[in-house]
Amino acid sequence: MKKHPYLFSIDLEDIRFRMPNGNSFSERVPETTISYLDWLRRNQYKCTFFTVGDVARAYPDLIRQIIAEGHEIGAHTNTHLPVCKMTEEEFESDINNNLQSLYKAGAENVVGFRAPYFSLTKDVPWAYDVLKRTGFTYSSSVFPASNPFYGWKGFGQEIKRLDSGMIEFPMSIKTYGPLKLAFSGGIYFRTLPKFVINSNFNTFKNKEIPLTGYFHPYDIDTKQEKFMHPEINDNPFFNWLINFNRKNVFSRLDAILEKGFYIDTYKNFLSDHERP
Repeated sequence: MKKHPYLFSIDLEDIRFRMPNGNSFSERVPETTISYLDWLRRNQYKCTFFTVGDVARAYPDLIRQIIAEGHEIGAHTNTHLPVCKMTEEEFESDINNNLQSLYKAGAENVVGFRAPYFSLTKDVPWAYDVLKRTGFTYSSSVFPASNPFYGWKGFGQEIKRLDSGMIEFPMSIKTYGPLKLAFSGGIYFRTLPKFVINSNFNTFKNKEIPLTGYFHPYDIDTKQEKFMHPEINDNPFFNWLINFNRKNVFSRLDAILEKGFYIDTYKNFLSDHERP
């Protein structure tokens, strides 16, 4: 059976760092990250960890372990600010600080970037120029549709080489009427019914493009105290969703691998396939 690429990746961030009282909650990121590493090791796959600068500074030993196990380290901004909330100069400074922290923790040749909240949109066309001149090769930062946070309607599902020379891997989405769902990662992967997840993955097996997916440390965390996430404000429904079905993520991922998907890093995928 020919296997299809699934660019499963981890957005390595600690939500507590963005909360005024974050230190009052348990430190969970190292333990949940180790759980991902254990699962990847059992399945003999490598993936990309898009890492926030403050996480690299807080957990340098964790970053070194990720690297030692052969995974790719990418950048995820310095303190998880949306790209479109920064000026071009602020973004370049932020990226340089992010890279400095990653390199200090042991990373080498960081060439991949993911914007927090997929906040790289058509309103910040200079972002790709900044990424290119700071040494990046690719980005996976676009939600190619309208989104409760940020989206780039009309970008399309295809991997694109942009005028800057940067390569963009947009999120994989499925359309249901007015809804555009990034079914292969995060909250969507946890909350959608299994038959919907399975159907959507099967649809992509017939496409020439890889599936892209994203997960966070909290997506598998069943022990963290409940709190209102800062990005969601005081919306009870969204805060319920962000905690829903964390215990079944790995079993759902196991089922996806059994359907004929394999996990790889973005960097390896680019080196093994003809670039667009």
